Amino acid sequence: MDDNHLGDFLRTRRAALRPQDVGIPSYGARRVAGLRREEVAVLAGVNADYYTRLEQGRERNPSPQVLDALSRALHLDTDARAHAYRLAGATLNDQPSAHAAERVSPALRQLMDGYPNTPAFVMNRTLDLLAANALADALYAPFEPADNLARMAFLDPAGRGFYADWDRAAQATVANLREAAGFDPDNPRLRELVRALTEHSADFTRLWNTHAVHGKTQDTKHFLHPDVGPLALTYQAFDVREAPGQQLVIYHAEPDSPSAHSLDLLGSIHATRSRPAPRFHR
Repeated sequence: MDDNHLGDFLRTRRAALRPQDVGIPSYGARRVAGLRREEVAVLAGVNADYYTRLEQGRERNPSPQVLDALSRALHLDTDARAHAYRLAGATLNDQPSAHAAERVSPALRQLMDGYPNTPAFVMNRTLDLLAANALADALYAPFEPADNLARMAFLDPAGRGFYADWDRAAQATVANLREAAGFDPDNPRLRELVRALTEHSADFTRLWNTHAVHGKTQDTKHFLHPDVGPLALTYQAFDVREAPGQQLVIYHAEPDSPSAHSLDLLGSIHATRSRPAPRFHR
């Protein structure tokens, strides 16, 4: 069975491009569709014989620099470039720009607002809350401000009362931050956050030094909200593909459970508090 997956991929993508697509002149009759191998090699700045060996499967381990050059030459989009890396067994170590990691798209904000009966929010790898729907705002209303899950848990006075099992929540929070350090240990925001937390919280320092690592996927959280009392909520975390490093987190209460009724009540309370005061005219 032919397992020249990378070569097949490169050859197919080369055949899909015409000279005018990449801004080069076309000379002579072409026996096959698409660019010639030599043209791709020139565009990518690699040796033509080396590129031929890649397509034929005689070379299977191109460097990330070569893969990036071929991705540009073949006009691969983000998904196709990542696919090429996987086929080559290489590691794609892209770091999102600070701007991309902080900006939440209008479409995603609209999606969150479409969940009026469950809290939903977007956070980055350093656990900064970037956007939230109305019910998530109501859920985290005890915090001033509700800005970063780690700061809220360790440094905000409301933290220990809000998380019914504070120790478990604290361990999970620190493990999430440790995972962020693996993606980008020199991230200025991460370094600033860890410095502030270690300076003001012995509990954080102790947990940070255990080097426990855990990503946010799904779990059940227990809260004690000052307005509605105990809440048992299950969450699911989803990676935002258009903004690497962002996650959409959606909380869910068991239907017809006490927590579901409490969420309904919390939404009503928050809506009442957020409603502008009526204006009376004489």
